[in-house]
Amino acid sequence: MSSDPRAEYDEVVSEIMASSSATGGMMFGMPCLKDSGKAFAGFYKGAMVFKLGAPSHAEALALPGARLFDPTGRGRHMKEWVEVPAEHASRWLDLAREALHYVVGVH
Repeated sequence: MSSDPRAEYDEVVSEIMASSSATGGMMFGMPCLKDSGKAFAGFYKGAMVFKLGAPSHAEALALPGARLFDPTGRGRHMKEWVEVPAEHASRWLDLAREALHYVVGVH
């Protein structure tokens, strides 16, 4: 993958869209991936965010620098969403697949 976080996100998007019914879109003003209109991953301030269920949620949150996603910056975390920094970009594709599986299977 590239050393540019946006380019790495774009590579994840290309792979996910080529191998599933996911589409690109926007959520909270950020580019995201959706399936059946439901967002499951996005690119936010140089990091990727993922909607995950157990145990993937806990595993992603345990990565150094990862945190619950708070698009408002006001302590209003989105409990199912984890923000994973670019230092873990090598994990982004697998996390995006987990997030897609979670959204398709749960919602």
